[in-house]
This record gives sequence, C-alpha cells and structure tokens, in this order.
Amino acid sequence: MAAGERQCRDYLQRHRIPELLHRLGALLLYHRPESPREFLIQALERVKAGKRAEGEYPYLMDEANLSAMFELLDVVGQGHITPAQYREALKTLGLSAEDLQHGDNVNITLDVFKEEV
Repeated sequence: MAAGERQCRDYLQRHRIPELLHRLGALLLYHRPESPREFLIQALERVKAGKRAEGEYPYLMDEANLSAMFELLDVVGQGHITPAQYREALKTLGLSAEDLQHGDNVNITLDVFKEEV
C-alpha cells in the first residue's frame, strides 16, 4: 500500500468517516425524505449539536427497537448479554466496536445496551 493511500485510510479511520457516512445513509433510507439534501444537512447539524451536548444525536432506532434487539440477543432471558454478543450486534448495525471499554467477563445489561447503542 502506498504511503498516500495509508495516510488517507488513517485519516478516514481517525475521524470515523465511514461510520458517519454509513449512519447518514441508513437514516436517509429509513426516513426517505422528500428533500434528501436538506434532511442530511439537518442530521449533520443534530450530530454537531449532540457533540456539544446541546441536543440529541439523530437516531435510527428508538427505545422499543433497542429493547427488541436486546431480547433477540438474550434468548434465555437472563437480563444480560456477553461482550462478544454486544460487539456482534454493533457490527451488524454498522457501528464501531473499537472503543468498547467492557472486558470479556462483564455482562451487558439492557440499560447499558440502550445507553451505548
């Protein structure tokens, strides 16, 4: 891999651009607005406000969706899932699992799942 290409890939990863574009694309397909450009601008403004703690991030799923997903992962109804299940769920959703702080011996509860996803 050429040095310039590596620098580009590092830049994209460092700023999490692929994840951002994936999320924006998912929001766009989920909502299918009449004015896609305006919708994307508003979504980016909400992301910006959310980073400043002045608003909420644009979410694709609501709390009921997250609860349903957690129940699918917690098939025996223990009230928690493993970090491995959690990582796989994040990957399935197209979210990064790189920054997870959970060790392999920690159980992920529904509240933690909702908060972090």
